[in-house]
Amino acid sequence: MSRPPAQLVLSDGATFEGYAAGHLPEKGVTSGEFVFNTALSGYQEIITDPSYAGQIISFTYPHIGNYGVTPLDEEALRPWCEGVVVRDLTDVPSSWRSVGPLEGFLRQHGVPAIVGLDTRRLTRHLRSHGALAGAFGHGPLDLVQRAASEAKGTDGADYVTAVTTTEPYTRGSGDLHVVALDYGIKTTMVRELARRFRLTVVPAGVGASEIGALNPDGVFLSNGPGDPAALGAQIQVLEELLGRVPIFGICLGHQLLADALGGSTFKLPFGHHGSNHPVQDLLTGKIEITSQNHNYAVVPESLQTAIVSHVNLNDGVIEGISNASERCFSVQYHPEAGPGPHDARYLFDRFESLLRTNSLELT
Repeated sequence: MSRPPAQLVLSDGATFEGYAAGHLPEKGVTSGEFVFNTALSGYQEIITDPSYAGQIISFTYPHIGNYGVTPLDEEALRPWCEGVVVRDLTDVPSSWRSVGPLEGFLRQHGVPAIVGLDTRRLTRHLRSHGALAGAFGHGPLDLVQRAASEAKGTDGADYVTAVTTTEPYTRGSGDLHVVALDYGIKTTMVRELARRFRLTVVPAGVGASEIGALNPDGVFLSNGPGDPAALGAQIQVLEELLGRVPIFGICLGHQLLADALGGSTFKLPFGHHGSNHPVQDLLTGKIEITSQNHNYAVVPESLQTAIVSHVNLNDGVIEGISNASERCFSVQYHPEAGPGPHDARYLFDRFESLLRTNSLELT
């Protein structure tokens, strides 16, 4: 397939060459914050994860698109990422599940891509210098360079307002009622909750009184994009809910719960994006392999009213917290794992146990 030449330029001036693919924007360039994902498969789930809003995903695995795309693997109604970077984009997929090629999916949803690029060099650069803003495109090099110099990262950015649902909706038919705050909730997350509960998913901007009026047995805090420190209104809502109803948070929901408990967050150098991160449960000693997608983490010294329940064995980052008296717990990683291993799906059962016994059992 013939593709026009394209350039990728990071905010520090590093330049890469490739070819434009997917959607070709009229202005010839797209910008965002570059991060890399180390998963070997699950590219469609990754691209449609709302947590990537404002970011450009570089896949470290060289061959992407091999098995095409299917609506069954979508984690949102559309991708929210700004673009994707691929070494080798497969033109002709092979899978009985496939309904079409990945590039057609990218074009359908207006997602630009750059392919044929040395993703190993890009990954090493991001590992050394941290996640960087930048731009890529098929426009003139000076246009891409100017866009890269003006590109913004995710610090201080609220992307939740853009990705959250605009109207409440319900799923499931269990005897327990859970209200899920949608900060950018993934479809697999909704599916796991709806298997166990009668679920009401509400916009991220609802207040504590509105949530209370729904009479939930528990509240779930979803994943989502951007900087948790930019979500003061959401943190205040959680402060009002603490102690009134059991709470379970994942990813951004974990960070916001930590903030509500008096903690704070910081930005990791290049984040955790992949499906094979080892995490240890400090109470049981068990180790699980986890799927992760986050750029921010909880500051250990900031926790005053919660205990650390899980840690990342690669770098010691806090991966879980709990507070038995407030009947709340959260994890930084993704127990629903779409894509990824299912080692941690027991956490949804732990949430159900909390709601049924009104006691947080951590063993």
